[in-house]
Amino acid sequence: MTPGLWDLVLRGAWTTIQLLVLSGLLMTAVALVVGVARTSRHWSVRFLAGLYTEVFRGTSALVMIFWVFFVLPVALGWQLVPLWAGTLALGLTYGAYGAEIVRGALGAVDPAQREGGVALGFTPGQRLRLILLPQAVPEMIPSYCNLLVELLKGTALVSVTGMGDLAFSGNLVRLALQESAHIYTYLLVVYFVIAFVITRLMRGLERRLKAGLGGVA
Repeated sequence: MTPGLWDLVLRGAWTTIQLLVLSGLLMTAVALVVGVARTSRHWSVRFLAGLYTEVFRGTSALVMIFWVFFVLPVALGWQLVPLWAGTLALGLTYGAYGAEIVRGALGAVDPAQREGGVALGFTPGQRLRLILLPQAVPEMIPSYCNLLVELLKGTALVSVTGMGDLAFSGNLVRLALQESAHIYTYLLVVYFVIAFVITRLMRGLERRLKAGLGGVA
């Protein structure tokens, strides 16, 4: 490939990484809020959180991207740039899956820990912050790592909006060179490298959190 085409692929990879980070942050925030809400004592809060989870978990991420990029602007009267449209659609969609990870991890905490917090006079917020989350977060990491890798692969869907991500840039290079095998092999390798880095980082984070939890215990 010419330097110009390599530059196109590299800029596409950088766009994919930006989209991954931004949608990953939104996904994490949504997962924590909705996951905690699903354990609320108030049925109305649990109902709304459950409704959100079922709606976004039961719809296609690709169709959601189309909806955010093409339908939402009509309703709001202003157009989202592809990066923010992709961030919103992917973050909200994958956040629904993340909420179930959070809910499951919180539910797996020993009930005696909750009872201990009540005995100490902690408020629900204090029990969540000081007792439940420190024990639940390390248990979330393996599933959350898998979800991040799935989110990485889902970023390729934004190419349908014309966003210059890795998949879109790779396809432009393929059309320019009329060479599919090499280009798509390069793309697979780049996606694998990014996913491998995510996996290594999350495993390191898991070890640190579990070590810190053991030290506190």
